[in-house]
Amino acid sequence: MLNTSNKNNRKMIVIHGGHFSSLRGFYDEVSRLMMKDTDWKVGTLDGFDDILYGGFGVFENNEEIDMVWEESEKSQEDLGDRATRAFYQNKITQGKPFNIELMKQKLNDLNTGKGQTLFDILVEIIRSHHNITLILR
Repeated sequence: MLNTSNKNNRKMIVIHGGHFSSLRGFYDEVSRLMMKDTDWKVGTLDGFDDILYGGFGVFENNEEIDMVWEESEKSQEDLGDRATRAFYQNKITQGKPFNIELMKQKLNDLNTGKGQTLFDILVEIIRSHHNITLILR
């Protein structure tokens, strides 16, 4: 949901964790919410980062955005260790163009409790955009 009438006159984007249970589903959700009236859809972590800069889709460059992630605990589970292991294993299996050694290291970090899950990575990407305030609910 995109709401342009919150109290600070900031746009609000609401991601519903109940609408998806996989990374592909997350990409579909944010594409639906943020890329209206465009032919481009999110399909990678880098692509997700790119749309958060704005300038196309539903908000402009550096526009102040409140991003609310409803049912974030469900998403944290859905995009947790199991999904992240499968993500890295898939990259390792595919081989090039992926950096296999990096993927193996990230998988090892995850297996030893030091790595980030997909949920952690998505949250970090969002928080790296200083014009976006992330609210986990």
